[in-house]
Amino acid sequence: MIAFVPLSAVEGAAVEALLDRAFGTDRHLRTAYRVRGTGAPIAALSFAAVEDGVAIGTIQCWPVRVAADDGGTHDLVMVGPVAVEPGRQRDGIGRALMTRALDAAARTGADAALMLIGDPEYYGRFFGFDANRTAGWRLPGPVERHRLLARGDAVPMVAGLLGPAVPAIA
Repeated sequence: MIAFVPLSAVEGAAVEALLDRAFGTDRHLRTAYRVRGTGAPIAALSFAAVEDGVAIGTIQCWPVRVAADDGGTHDLVMVGPVAVEPGRQRDGIGRALMTRALDAAARTGADAALMLIGDPEYYGRFFGFDANRTAGWRLPGPVERHRLLARGDAVPMVAGLLGPAVPAIA
């Protein structure tokens, strides 16, 4: 039986090992890692799938921001990575994690501006993400434009640089 728990209930080393198995040990070189930065995932939106005490899937969500060319800033939530143990990737675990994270975002009011980098057919069909408002976004590394997806009423249709949300200095 699979249990879905807050990501914080799973040891960090187990999460990192699962991410390595799912995406490779060179995953930190990907553009998505530069977009997220070195901050922490949003605890209320990040979950793990656990079976027999072992993490077999995780989803993390991150605060990110578009620094618009006109000087404005637009905060978003970056959904992902969604990682599933390679031998379990066709079992619906990733979809269940994604649904859990999106439901949590809706409950907390964080669903107005969501974005991710992923397969447009899958994330469009099942979760309503599309590239309609992301054409003007620049990223700190290469990206296939059609894979830069967003959903929500507050997703900005602006030109600007997408990167980590830096907390305001008090």
